Amino acid sequence: MTSQQKVAIVSGASQGIGASVVKAFRDRNYRVIANSRSIKPSSDPDVIAVAGDISDRAVAERIVSEAMSRFGRIDTLVNNAGVFVAKPFTAYSQEDYASILAVNLNGFFHITQLAIAEMEKQGSGHIVNITTTLAEQAIEGVPSVLASLTKGGLNAATKSLAIEYAKRGIRVNAVAPGVIKTPMHAPETHGMLAGLHPVGRMGEVSDVVDAILYLDGAGFVTGEILHVDGGQSAGH
Repeated sequence: MTSQQKVAIVSGASQGIGASVVKAFRDRNYRVIANSRSIKPSSDPDVIAVAGDISDRAVAERIVSEAMSRFGRIDTLVNNAGVFVAKPFTAYSQEDYASILAVNLNGFFHITQLAIAEMEKQGSGHIVNITTTLAEQAIEGVPSVLASLTKGGLNAATKSLAIEYAKRGIRVNAVAPGVIKTPMHAPETHGMLAGLHPVGRMGEVSDVVDAILYLDGAGFVTGEILHVDGGQSAGH
């Protein structure tokens, strides 16, 4: 292993955006620790799959331990794992509330705290939080209070961490997508979802991946919330 070969951690990595982020980092010769509840072992020796719920502190500890023991460093953390449940506010159950906050906030807290502790030792690192434009631009007909509560919190935490660690070589940014064409959205909903964006289409997974890669290479950018949302953040 050369000291130049970088290492990324990606949560929510078994499908959709997360799986594509893993592939994109491997294409750039990063070694990757990939996590999700259901992730399968990889045949690629430079991809370590760690199965488990990111909201569990012990899982986060295992991810960081694997990164350090196998690869010796952590350069980038992509907090991609997230839960989105669209319900009228009064229809959310206590279980909905607990599960959404567990993944979206607890999961972010545990893995980010542990990863930053290692990044501080090496004097460099980058965190990318995947949030949502809905946190800043609510859409009529898309009830999303708990997404706004949690992902809006991550937007605020992104700026706070960026300032806290700016002089320690650690950058912190966010990507706030619109509706992205992933397995989460059934094909029959695509027409309606496309209409939620001023550009008249849904986003592609590659749009989000490109934004993450841009931020990862943009050494003078920190505290940024990069909207990849077809114009949603500009208004409706």
